[in-house]
Amino acid sequence: MKKSLFSLLQTVDTPTVCNAIEVAQGGRGFNEFTKGTMIHSNPKAKPICGYARTAKIAATSPPTETTEIIKKRRLSYYRHMASGDSPSIAVIEDIDFPNCVGAFWGEVNTNIHRGFGLSGAFTNGVMRDLGDLAEGFPVLAGSIGPSHGFVHVKEIGCSVSIFSLIVNDGDLVHADRHGAVVIPKGVIDVLEASIQKLLKTEQLILIPTKKDDFDIEKFEEAWSAFEAART
Repeated sequence: MKKSLFSLLQTVDTPTVCNAIEVAQGGRGFNEFTKGTMIHSNPKAKPICGYARTAKIAATSPPTETTEIIKKRRLSYYRHMASGDSPSIAVIEDIDFPNCVGAFWGEVNTNIHRGFGLSGAFTNGVMRDLGDLAEGFPVLAGSIGPSHGFVHVKEIGCSVSIFSLIVNDGDLVHADRHGAVVIPKGVIDVLEASIQKLLKTEQLILIPTKKDDFDIEKFEEAWSAFEAART
């Protein structure tokens, strides 16, 4: 991913990215986004964007494997999070969903992952320690809770499902308080131009609406220019 694209993606919200992907694809129908309301640790934070580092966790029941295996897998998890292309974000599926009880994301884990260089976390699971999470490390989660329960890592570097969005390890993900989206590989090279085109085209409608003389005639004129610019 070009630095200029990454810089641009940090300035636009996830709905804009969804719209720009449709611009790049030449029509509606794009469907690789979350379906459902999620909770953001800091709604005013800039969007998180990066290559997914995926894993699955569980917390409602104690692990049935030996302590040695659990510890070894947890270390393997952290090694995976600390490796690979950057920018990167942690994308974690809690397989207890929709009955998640264990907060994997809190003060300790957000600081660890930020220290590894990750930009944030995206999960259908639980977060806690609000107010004490690592500064500059946003978390987009399915719920808030007080305890870690029996949380433990189940799989690493796997395909995960979060609010109906399938994310594979290494996918390019963009997320903010609206939810998250996987950016298709086929549009990455043209996405920057598509975002710029979208933002410019939207002004054909937005600028007239903010003028005192805006009325239905002005709308029809603006909408005609807007539609012509989109084709």
